[in-house]
Amino acid sequence: MTGNLGSITPTTESELLQAVKTVRDHAAGFAGLPVKGRIELLRATLHGVHRVASRWVAAACKAKGIDEGSPLSGEEWLAGPVITLRGLRTLIDSLEEIAAHGRPKLGASAQRRSDGRLAVQTFPTSTLDAALFSGFTCHTFLEAGLDEEGARARQAEFYQRGEEGQAKEGRVSVILGAGNVASIPPLDTVYKMFVEGFGAILKMNPVNEYLGPFLAEAMAPLIQAGYLRIVYGGGEVGGMLVKHPLVDDVHITGSDVTHDLIVWGPPGPERERRKRENDPLLKKTISSELGNVSPIVIVPLPYSQKELWFQARNAASMVQNNGSFNCNAGKVLVTSAGWPQRQAFMDLLRKALSAMPLRTAYYPGAQGRYDSLLAGRERVERFGTPQPGKGELSWALVPDLPSSDAEERLFQVEPFCGILSETALPEVDPATFLDAATRFCNDRLWGTLNACIIMPQKRADGALSQALDRSIQALRYGSVAVNHWPALVYGFTTPPWGGHPSATLANIQSGLGWVHNSFMLSGIEKSVVVGPITVSPKPAWFFDNKKTHQIGRRMVDMEAAPSWLKLPGMVGNALLG
Repeated sequence: MTGNLGSITPTTESELLQAVKTVRDHAAGFAGLPVKGRIELLRATLHGVHRVASRWVAAACKAKGIDEGSPLSGEEWLAGPVITLRGLRTLIDSLEEIAAHGRPKLGASAQRRSDGRLAVQTFPTSTLDAALFSGFTCHTFLEAGLDEEGARARQAEFYQRGEEGQAKEGRVSVILGAGNVASIPPLDTVYKMFVEGFGAILKMNPVNEYLGPFLAEAMAPLIQAGYLRIVYGGGEVGGMLVKHPLVDDVHITGSDVTHDLIVWGPPGPERERRKRENDPLLKKTISSELGNVSPIVIVPLPYSQKELWFQARNAASMVQNNGSFNCNAGKVLVTSAGWPQRQAFMDLLRKALSAMPLRTAYYPGAQGRYDSLLAGRERVERFGTPQPGKGELSWALVPDLPSSDAEERLFQVEPFCGILSETALPEVDPATFLDAATRFCNDRLWGTLNACIIMPQKRADGALSQALDRSIQALRYGSVAVNHWPALVYGFTTPPWGGHPSATLANIQSGLGWVHNSFMLSGIEKSVVVGPITVSPKPAWFFDNKKTHQIGRRMVDMEAAPSWLKLPGMVGNALLG
């Protein structure tokens, strides 16, 4: 196999059986491997990712119809090798803490919030992070009743069993890889292996199976030791793996439809009986990340023209990144009907959408979803004219959706394509609006993965600051971002990433379980990232940044081996973006 874009032959049944047997045979040895041995494996994998990075990005650009020399290719640098390297590096840092002290650090700090919950600072965790993301912080809120002593006791649970106890585990996890974002399959696999202790079988998604050979080269130390296998194929291959008696655990990044098919069986009376009686078809543990109808809540306060334009591009960038084939893509704007600047903001948003180049709709089924969700609507605004034969879709804006409409499909179906909708709540007072928007997001929108709140905090009085804190606490999402794209939580890799734990196996929403989570925390409720209302230089993920590809290349080298000496070159490119 080579890293071309030709279809990779599905792994045969006999090869699958051999792959499972090999990983099972070596699982106990991996579970009992001393921490220093694990560090060596991860370091070798990190060097492998750095080595294949340029070829990896070239293949991804070709598959998604991106000019490899264009700023747009920076998306593939950032969402592929950069985040993968960061995840590996921060996990190595924690393993080194375990080797020295028995547990990782409890973040950069931990503090008790006014509501009694413990908040662990999971970003920034170094002075270099703080320099690169000046003004940004991320705190992970833990479950009620968990104090600092309890949080430390539950950290890195797998590593508290001792090497003998770990060796007795000998468990195997199947990772059903995501097809959209290149860093998801390797980081999900590494999490299952190095945080939870499983031997692993990664099944590549047919959409991005072309990445498999690069991952196999980068992760060769794990494969050669028998701790990992990478396999290929569609639903039939996944079904065989999930049902295999030597497989103990499943992790899926995909859709709730696929999750429920695995857990409860095909739709029909038998599935409903299983749900009623809590009798899942799958008797194994399963973790998941399954998408979201991601809200962007704009608090009705006075904004400067600069702030409005920054946030209009911010929202547009959340939509256009990766062609909008992201589980954390912005999907519903929640505004106030009485906000005096609502029309001005929407006009600036239209300006931003008009300026965004169209993207190849590479993900299967995009055209059908797009047509189905927009069919029959009286008002749909489209931006950009698709070129024949390029598989493009116009960006679509659906404004003025009635917030009271419980049957609105755009509130209940994740539009995994370039559609953004807008709805306005009647509340005008900012604090009252925040409370109403929180209820709307929790009760009306499908999913529990991530939400964004736009609000210039420095101009908020005490009551409004309390309302913001109340909203952050009450939102049933695994990640909440203030003023910026919640994907930062994903990209930082030190915070946990996943759906809110209020989901259940029968009502899975955005999934259960966590990945990334370099500090190996347990008892997690959500992660909250906060940044300024505007930032300069322009964020690398903004659609109109002209230096994203150059920043991405430099970030690969920075994450592989952080150094202050590399900072000036990155800053120089950022200033020109």
